[in-house]
Amino acid sequence: MTAYVALGSNLKDRAAYLLEGLSRLSRLPKTRLLRLSSLYETEPLGPPQPHYLNLVAELETALPPRGLLEAMLAIERALGRERKERYGPRTLDLDLLLYGDLVLEEEGLTLPHPRLHERAFVLVPLCDLIPEGRHPLLGRTFAELLAGLDPSGVRPYVV
Repeated sequence: MTAYVALGSNLKDRAAYLLEGLSRLSRLPKTRLLRLSSLYETEPLGPPQPHYLNLVAELETALPPRGLLEAMLAIERALGRERKERYGPRTLDLDLLLYGDLVLEEEGLTLPHPRLHERAFVLVPLCDLIPEGRHPLLGRTFAELLAGLDPSGVRPYVV
């Protein structure tokens, strides 16, 4: 199954956390990293905090959605993620955006990601990979969804 995972970091060496997160995702059983979006620097949601680095990874996986999510949460924990506040700073944030066209709502797991269509910092990198892909519930392309948002807080990151 093709899955899309958003990665973000805004603490310490942001790029190093993203690279380590990608490395660990690529080593998950029955999973391989296919493509990456460009890297973006984005303004944070919530309280004042450092800007994020964000990207989206395309994976091919035979892990079930819950298994992939649990592995992602374990990666976050291993890299020092603390879940103290909803929009607080983080070493690494991994969000399962899409798992094929699966629509799922269960405790702790909603697919597609419930706020995917509201977030330019997710849609901009997702559109690097699948601009003509369609949101499984809304039926609109990701490019169409992005056109309805203000992407000014999402800037290409140049090293």
